[in-house]
Formats: sequence, C-alpha cells, structure tokens
Amino acid sequence: MKIPSLLFMMLHLILLTVTPVRGEDSGQPPAPQGNEHSLTEINKKLTNPVGTLWSITFQQNNYVLTIPGRGSSHWSSNLQFQPVLPIALTPNWNLITRPVIPLFTSVPYFEQAPNSSFSGELRRSTAFGDTILMEHLSPSPKVVGNWLLGVGPTFVLPTASDVQNGQGKWQVGPSAIVGHMSKKWILAAFLQDWISFAGQNNRDSVHQMNLQPIASYFLPGGWAIGYSGNILANWRARDSGEVWTVPLGIGVSKVVKFGKLPVKISVAGQYMPVHPENFGQKWNIQLMVTPVVPKLVKGNLLGD
Repeated sequence: MKIPSLLFMMLHLILLTVTPVRGEDSGQPPAPQGNEHSLTEINKKLTNPVGTLWSITFQQNNYVLTIPGRGSSHWSSNLQFQPVLPIALTPNWNLITRPVIPLFTSVPYFEQAPNSSFSGELRRSTAFGDTILMEHLSPSPKVVGNWLLGVGPTFVLPTASDVQNGQGKWQVGPSAIVGHMSKKWILAAFLQDWISFAGQNNRDSVHQMNLQPIASYFLPGGWAIGYSGNILANWRARDSGEVWTVPLGIGVSKVVKFGKLPVKISVAGQYMPVHPENFGQKWNIQLMVTPVVPKLVKGNLLGD
C-alpha cells in the first residue's frame, strides 16, 4: 500500500466530517429524544468496539521513555488517524474495518558511531509510521443481545517513511473482541497479535501483541469515565526479560455537538509500572477527538 493512497483516504474521510447530517439521509440512526440522553447514547455507541456508527479518531500520544544511561526524560509522540467503518452485510452480521494510520511518529534513537560497539549520539526521527489494518466479522445485537463479539485478521503494513519509525516488516495475525454492554457500563477486551512474514531482510523478525481492556461507566450529559491503556507484549524479547508493558490509566470523555456534528473528546493519563528498561514506555498523556461521520454504505450489503 502506497503512502499517497493512505493520505488520500485520510483526506477524503476528513472532508466527510464537515458534511451536514440530515436525519436518516445521513445514514445515521435517529438520535434518542432529550439532549443529555442523546449525548450519552452517542458516547456508548462510540465506545462500543463493534458498534454501528461511522467515526474517525485523531489520537495524540505523548510517551515518557526510559533510556539507560540518560538521566533526563525523553519523549516519544505520535498522532494516529483511526477511522471505524462498520458495514452491515446482512441483518445479523456486520463487517468492521478499523485502520490505524500514524500521521507522524517522533522517536528518539541512538545513532551508532562508526566502527564502534557503543551507542552514539541520541537523535530524534519524526516521520510517517507503520499502518495497522483490522477486519472484524461481528454478530449484530439481534443475534447476541448485549454481548460484544468480533473476530478477524489484523495486519501491520510497513508504511513508515524512515527506518527509525517502523519495523520494516509485513505482519499478520488474529484479532478478537469479547465484551458486554449494559445501560450504564461497558466491559470488553480487544486483542491483536502479529507475526512478521516478509519485509526488509536486514530488519529483525517481529512477533508482538496488543491487548486493550475496555471498561467505562457512562454518566448523564454525555460524560464517561473508565480505564485507559494498552497491554503490550514483545514475544521476541523473552530472553532479555523485557516482554511486557502493562499500564494503569484512567480516562474521561464527553460528547459535545458542533452544530449537528457529534464529537467525542477524551483525555487520559497512563502509568506503566511494568515496562522494558530499554526505550520502554513509562508515562503517557493522551488526547482523542472523535467526530461521527455519515455512513457511505447504507442498508445490508448482501441483501435483506
């Protein structure tokens, strides 16, 4: 996949956010009556990992890294563009497309000194990152009620524009979501696991996991509070003992409306008590902005 095509898709979806929402013609479900109830229901639908709303998320992460031998803190930042595009295949089954496109990643790295085994000067690279693409087949509430289920493949595409900002490997693996939604809360787990199968021969092979626990309690007025963080595992680092990154985090979100456009705004803080000592994530400050966008594909793709 070429980087220009990814950027074209990103710009196309951004333009959708300014399209006026006009009732059922927009492809959105009718909003419940009552403004506060409406905002909370939208927050629930946007938090649901197998929900039916189309949305795009801009997620800014600001990590504090642990770097051996360096007393001061060093930051690693990224801005991710994350559309969620569910399509109804039949009345009972949905296909959910969820790409994660890093618009930029800014990472510190050691520049190796020539003819030396010692790390050189600490530098920084800011560039486009690797892209994740997930496809989930999910049963609708007509089949499973309040349970949240989804399964499918997940891919990592080596789209990074600089060697320091990506892994240089094509990766594929399984992905699954399981959870439950009630009137006031959601509890779920979103798992992705990747193993490399092709790519640059001079880059290390990859086997990694991302597990996102989802736990939120919904409040009136479009507010929600819950857990924030992703559990990471680098299965290739078993020998060094630096496999796990485990966060403790809390996030607060609120849905507001700009005219007729619903937008979810979230802030979160995360502390990683378990993390690799070599460029491991120690803290993260996260900001997310998620506008709802009109559906381009309405009805059931494969018929009633």
